[in-house]
Amino acid sequence: MSEPGSSLPPRPPSPVRPSSYLRPQKPRPPPEPVDIVDREQAEGLVRIAFYLDFVNHWTLTERAIREFLKVRTTYDVLPVSFRLVILDTSLLVQKSLNILIHNGIVSAPLWNSQTSTFAGLLTSSDYINVIQYYWQYPEKFEEIEGFRLDSLREVERAIGVTPIETVSVHPMIRLYDACRQMLRSRARRIPLIDVDEETQQEMVVSVLTQFRILKFVAVNVRETQMLRKPLSDLSMGTYEDISTATMQTPVISVIHQLVGKDISSVPIVDSNGVLLNIYESVDVLTLIKGGSYDDLNLSVGEALLKRPDDFSGIHTCSPQDRLDTIFDTIRRSRVHRFMIVDSSGRLKGVLTLSDILQYFLLDGEEE
Repeated sequence: MSEPGSSLPPRPPSPVRPSSYLRPQKPRPPPEPVDIVDREQAEGLVRIAFYLDFVNHWTLTERAIREFLKVRTTYDVLPVSFRLVILDTSLLVQKSLNILIHNGIVSAPLWNSQTSTFAGLLTSSDYINVIQYYWQYPEKFEEIEGFRLDSLREVERAIGVTPIETVSVHPMIRLYDACRQMLRSRARRIPLIDVDEETQQEMVVSVLTQFRILKFVAVNVRETQMLRKPLSDLSMGTYEDISTATMQTPVISVIHQLVGKDISSVPIVDSNGVLLNIYESVDVLTLIKGGSYDDLNLSVGEALLKRPDDFSGIHTCSPQDRLDTIFDTIRRSRVHRFMIVDSSGRLKGVLTLSDILQYFLLDGEEE
């Protein structure tokens, strides 16, 4: 400020530097050297903590899937509207095949109109048994044309095939129990049978498949997104003694493999083991739909040319693919199995829907 009576203008105040009003900080001492052993131990503890957290999340996800299946019923899996084809056991085998192909289905519940009871499930395995019968007794071809569905059990006894257990469940049973019953009976689908309250007669409600169950889980259980282990780290799938064929293999030889190994498909590979295609048990239906068995002498390559145009294709994965991506594929596509291949396309294994259910419902529950 200027002196009193002075003519000079007042001086502006000098600026205040931040360092004059901030509390001075003492210099930090240099960090103490860390022993290499201590550092390795610390990093090891971090890795262990990360692993335990990962295992904990995996275990919780497995438990979430099982608990979800325990609070849901088989009826919950059914779509809002669906079509159900039921065949009478008095129907000719050849006519039943035409009905399946015409409706684009591969199985149908059987009904005994004489006793008004459920009589089993017709699948592609039944037609393969008829083919086996024809192959063993070609002189009885005329009898085959007169076979009815109620004579399929006689065909099984004639060719020495163990009859498939007729398994069914009530629509309101826990989905968890239905899945375990499917796995223990080695059934890929299971009919839902109810009883009419007034007549006390059985009613076929629908047929539950493994694909519909797993898709139901993939859509409704968000924890499946945390299944981030690769297939190579899981005991899931078949990697040894895999039945294969080539494009030159006769179809009848592939059919013998399907029956002998109790499998639903045979991978088709080239001389280097590269996956080219698969031949499924349902492909057999196309060859015999006209009542002729001559096409059974065709090679696999020739037979695949007769496959319908709506074939869904082959789903492949690698051993490094994670289980969450498998569930994502099931959620978006109609899948029956995954062919496991390496980076060169060579076949390494087969992952079926039964393998996935087995892992979560039987193997995981035991652990």
